[in-house]
Amino acid sequence: MNTLIESDKVIGTEVYGPDEAHVGEVKRLVLEKTGGKVAHAVLGFGGFLGMGQDYYPIPWSKLTYNEALGGFQIDITKDQLDEAPRYDQASEYDWSDDNNRRIYDYYGVQPYW
Repeated sequence: MNTLIESDKVIGTEVYGPDEAHVGEVKRLVLEKTGGKVAHAVLGFGGFLGMGQDYYPIPWSKLTYNEALGGFQIDITKDQLDEAPRYDQASEYDWSDDNNRRIYDYYGVQPYW
């Protein structure tokens, strides 16, 4: 099995919840500048035909590729997403160290650094 993939093939990949229901897609990847590690996948949820969609930075380690679904699966519930760090598509997220830590703390995941 090939374990590598180009970033442009990750963008647009569908994302499914714990119940295998479609919840959104990967909109962008956020990389650590000096080490090159993927810190977050920014997922697009909500809206209609891409309009009014919110973007959710989720630690990369929360995504698991599910071959049967043909996309990534997350173990994050709708209730968790309701309170999760997010920004709207017309804004830029503040990728400060404090906000980066806040994302990892929110999801209870060990940071990549």
